[in-house]
Amino acid sequence: MSKVFDYEEVAKHNTAESCWVILYGSVWDVTSFLPSHPGGSKIILQLAGTDATEEYDPIHPPGTLEESLPSSAKLGTIDPDTLPKTETAPADDDPTDTGPPPLEDLLNLDDIEEAATKQLSRKAWAYYFSASDDLATKSHNNTAYRQILLRPRIFRDCTHCSTATTLLGHSVNIPIYVAPAAMARLAHPDGEAGIAAACARFGAVQVVSNNASQTPEQIVAGAAEGQVFGWQLYVQTERAKSEAMLARIAKLPAYKFLVLTLDAPVPGKREHDERSKNIGANLPIRSSVQEGSASTTSPDPEAASAKEIPAPTGGVGKALFAGTAPDLTWATTLPWLEKHTTLPIVLKGIQTHEDAYIASRHPQVKAIVLSNHGGRAMDTAPPAVHTLLEIRKYCPDVFERVEVWVDGGIKRGTDVVKALCLGAKAVGVGRAALFGLGAGGQQGVERVLEILKAETETAMRLLGVERVEELGLQHINTRRVEQEIYDGPANLEGPSLWEKASTAIKAKL
Repeated sequence: MSKVFDYEEVAKHNTAESCWVILYGSVWDVTSFLPSHPGGSKIILQLAGTDATEEYDPIHPPGTLEESLPSSAKLGTIDPDTLPKTETAPADDDPTDTGPPPLEDLLNLDDIEEAATKQLSRKAWAYYFSASDDLATKSHNNTAYRQILLRPRIFRDCTHCSTATTLLGHSVNIPIYVAPAAMARLAHPDGEAGIAAACARFGAVQVVSNNASQTPEQIVAGAAEGQVFGWQLYVQTERAKSEAMLARIAKLPAYKFLVLTLDAPVPGKREHDERSKNIGANLPIRSSVQEGSASTTSPDPEAASAKEIPAPTGGVGKALFAGTAPDLTWATTLPWLEKHTTLPIVLKGIQTHEDAYIASRHPQVKAIVLSNHGGRAMDTAPPAVHTLLEIRKYCPDVFERVEVWVDGGIKRGTDVVKALCLGAKAVGVGRAALFGLGAGGQQGVERVLEILKAETETAMRLLGVERVEELGLQHINTRRVEQEIYDGPANLEGPSLWEKASTAIKAKL
């Protein structure tokens, strides 16, 4: 029979030598897990001897404890009558505070973000909002679209308009997909499954984050027939972990492709997120290589392999990178990946025409995502619009070889249309989906997709276009943006870049 503990007894076990926590009414001895916790032992010790459910629940998929600890670590249950009483916040007497506005009153994505910001915890907001350094790239991602002008045509029948298209051979209703966005349950309990339900309603693709707060199975459990999902992969230093996940995804037919993320081999310096480490307890992140803050120097490589690795001192983003491999290469990573999956591969994080050219020559790469990680990796990196124009200038055949997707900075349907005019096949939104969750759960994400779809249709009609395939360069003026794109040598002469990259790496092996 399960033992019942008093809270005072549990509270005594708050050291590295004896560390207990309460989760979902059960008492767990996590002492043996401290050295191997991906986020470091310090994060758990801050919650030792307490009920950690509130901090743990939003970011750990079901079964995480059971997978990490032996059954003997579950010691019993807590007597709920002995738990400390939670203080109730005083009532807000402000008559002007009427709570979040109805979703139908939120008319654009800025309205959605504003409403969500009022609902989210400070730590969750900081993680979602943050970008690297001065947020220049995050801002430029959006302003680059504003610099492109549209060219409406008149006397065109705009009675009918369809946003339907295909992505990797799968029929979808909109050329807008939800980009991989981690820790969705920080915004709302609906989490990634709520995003999936919203995508089902609008016939949109969802790329599920490697650091999702729900399991791959849970997210697709309620999927509609024919609904399309992709799985984002951060390759782990311990390759066996990634191989196990690939085998797991292979058993779930809803996942139609893999998105290998390459735009953040190391975490950027996200100052809003790093400052959030001082707001309440550190979140006990479950997953995903760099320890510490980007405001400090890198640890000694020799020390990094030692058993005792310092706990991350940055924010949520830093902890999520624990275990991510920074040693990926053209010559070694793609051949390894091909051994462990038969799914089409999408390479996310292309930021130059040279890398787009190399990727388009690999037979299993079926699409590329022009992305700077939402401005969260290298500040002053180019927005996707610049890379689109670079490819058009130096190697336009890339558009014939692979599908080109983009993400970052999409705030309006006109942004979607401009990307499609430049040759993009699909446009991804990440933060918008998270803020949609924060504003209203699944219905908030539905509102995000509803706004973008309606704005895209309006823009198409005003351009005199019925189908997305008709959108092209004739509908836009990019002169303001063209003066900012790369203007150096093409770097494509001689042997193909793929051959050069492979030969150079193999010579070092």
